[in-house]
Amino acid sequence: MQFDSFAAFLDMGGYAFFVWLAYGVTFGSLGILIIHSLGQKRKVLIEISKKITREERLKESRGNKS
Repeated sequence: MQFDSFAAFLDMGGYAFFVWLAYGVTFGSLGILIIHSLGQKRKVLIEISKKITREERLKESRGNKS
């Protein structure tokens, strides 16, 4: 479908509200998903780092006792 002007493109043949709402919901959902995923990744990496540090301290304390 071709549009005669930019205003006609924005109007989307009278369905602008639904079309732009669908785009907004889609990109909003994707944005939230990306932000949430990055936060979860950060939490997992912090937990892994804590676990490695804890294991290293345990090895040191076991080595000192022997």
